[in-house]
Amino acid sequence: MPFPLIRPLRLATSSLVLLLCALAAHAQNAPSTTTASTPASRPAGSSPVDGAAQTPAAAAPTAADAALLSRDARRIYELSRDKLVQIRTLLRNAGTQASIGSGFFVSADGLIVTNFHVASQLALEPERYRGVYVTMEGQEGEVELLAFDVQRDLAVLRAKGRTAAAPVLGFRPADEALAQGERIYSLGNPLDIGFAVTEGTYNGLVKRSFYPRIFFGGTLNPGMSGGPAVDDAGRVLGVNVAKRLDGEQVSFLIPAEFAQALVQRAANAQPITQAAYGEVTRQLVEHQQVLTDRFLKTPLREQRHGSYRVPVPDDALARCWGSGRDPSFPGLNLERTQCRADSDVVAGDFNTGAVRLSYEAYNAPTLGAARFARMYSQSFANEQLPTRGNRHQTAAECTERFVDPGSLPLRAVVCLSAYRKLTGLYNMTVLVTSVNQPTQGVLGRLDVQGVAFDNGMKLAGHYLKAFRWEAAP
Repeated sequence: MPFPLIRPLRLATSSLVLLLCALAAHAQNAPSTTTASTPASRPAGSSPVDGAAQTPAAAAPTAADAALLSRDARRIYELSRDKLVQIRTLLRNAGTQASIGSGFFVSADGLIVTNFHVASQLALEPERYRGVYVTMEGQEGEVELLAFDVQRDLAVLRAKGRTAAAPVLGFRPADEALAQGERIYSLGNPLDIGFAVTEGTYNGLVKRSFYPRIFFGGTLNPGMSGGPAVDDAGRVLGVNVAKRLDGEQVSFLIPAEFAQALVQRAANAQPITQAAYGEVTRQLVEHQQVLTDRFLKTPLREQRHGSYRVPVPDDALARCWGSGRDPSFPGLNLERTQCRADSDVVAGDFNTGAVRLSYEAYNAPTLGAARFARMYSQSFANEQLPTRGNRHQTAAECTERFVDPGSLPLRAVVCLSAYRKLTGLYNMTVLVTSVNQPTQGVLGRLDVQGVAFDNGMKLAGHYLKAFRWEAAP
């Protein structure tokens, strides 16, 4: 099933929708020119939801405070509201909003946790963008970026120029495990219409997620990215990050332990004032190494299509979906399989790190060898490749050869496209088709995003060696 990814709505629309197993990130971009020209009636978040009254800033919750709380979302909101902020990215020259997310104070000296995709423009184009935070009461101040974690989609900012101690949301202790079905609450500023709280349940960690994610049985909306999810005592247990677009109340949180680790790193860090492509690249290189090691060390499973055996990832690494005979192709038995690892990470205004495998298995005993060859060759030629470059990557360069890794001769094409600003990383595509039968065949495709050259070659070889032909006895 698809996991489309919501990208921040930016003035130059650069949304990237990922297929199959991507997560949905939730920063909201600036609306279209028409919408942006209509001024808001008051600052975003200045009106509490559900009639909640304006209250002075409160101290971090104590054990006594927790004892007084009911399981009521409004009380959770009242406890947390002064610790929440909206994060806005503005064009330096024009001062107009480019993207919007949420965040929360985690230290008295003004450290703020949010998502990396909320703050990515500050990391990669600081000469063009600046960031501000806006409190519930509409107070606004500048922020500076201190640290980010690309793999977990986290960032830590500092509120500049604060003279008073910031109200702080505390973290739930790691040794207090959550129970399945425990009620939790997500907070943020959805769709730039005001701060809100959504109520849901804790459902454990997501299966097959490459990095740990909490399954939140509640609603997240664009603009809530980077906001906190808290327990009944108002303690942070996770950070809003994603949702499924093809379901209801299927959302995802980054476990709080990763935010705590990044806050510790950021505490004594200097502000990031130059484009941080080098640090983003370093973290992506680490990611692709972990990804490569995991795929090489986990044995591929065999999937049967007649006498063909094709490799698919272990269930712990990826989800696979298949379909049987396609009525659009009379006289042809066609089976399809698609697999995708949930390994995507944010690299600015686009995603990378995905691993996808797909297969089409053909059996057409009534077509004849010549007709089958034409159809089979056309199917191979129809595979889409990035033959033209863009601002993120170069055009693909491909090489083709015939290989025979064992029991099955194959025609293989390997294509690489280099990232322009993420030096040493490539998108790789391996197209492969069997050439051993006159009216049967299998066509496979492996796509790996953001991989180093050597690791790409290792993955390609690992993939090709796993194809087999096993003739009927």
